[in-house]
Amino acid sequence: MSDAIRVEKRGHVALLTMNNPPANTWTADSLQALVSIIEELNADRDIWSLVLTGQGEKFFSAGADLKLFADGDRSVARDMARLFGQAFETLSRFRGVSIAAINGYAMGGGLEVALACDLRIAEEQAVMALPEAKVGLLPCAGGTQNLTLLVGEGWAKRMILCGEQVKADKALAIGLVEEVVERGQSLEQALALAEQVGSQSPSAVSACKTLIQSGRTRTLDQGYILERELFVDLFHTEDQREGVNAFLEKRKPQWKNR
Repeated sequence: MSDAIRVEKRGHVALLTMNNPPANTWTADSLQALVSIIEELNADRDIWSLVLTGQGEKFFSAGADLKLFADGDRSVARDMARLFGQAFETLSRFRGVSIAAINGYAMGGGLEVALACDLRIAEEQAVMALPEAKVGLLPCAGGTQNLTLLVGEGWAKRMILCGEQVKADKALAIGLVEEVVERGQSLEQALALAEQVGSQSPSAVSACKTLIQSGRTRTLDQGYILERELFVDLFHTEDQREGVNAFLEKRKPQWKNR
């Protein structure tokens, strides 16, 4: 597994640190490693959430290394687009809650990986952009789709078509991030939020995440039907019985994610 992504398990939380200095850029190896890491975390029933951050103080991630595309090789472009898409879509489908702790510049694929997470916490000095069109490219790892879902067409077009960079305070105002914290505090706050997830049934949280994200592709009527189906499915889990009985017995539930 690539050393460019460090994995540390803290109780029910997995901490993933992008570690490819100086700018934590993505490579074919690190993208494939991300897929393997998420698949392993999905299989680990003791992991209920993950936090993704960047090593160092300046960059969350600067995205792809543009040297890969300097010679205009279409086969390289096709392979990298596939790897980026597979990696970030796998992250988006992570069973638990994913939180990006944006501790610096998040540019191109660096912003796209944050967009693939469920929640984003940015430090006050962070800057976010999808500047691919400035170098004759386009965001190919979900950027055009996920950014539009979060901030609407207007701001997505300003950032992608006009190349506008967004500072943390503006990102908060337009809904690109959910919280802005002081310099150096994003990881601590993201880990605290991940721990907060653990107070709820991981089985229920996973089902709720599925329902929320299903709205991207399902009609409202289909969503209502799926909501009721997944509600009944929870009655196959130990967590459902534990949660209800813990409430009735006025005690803290002991979740098993089963």
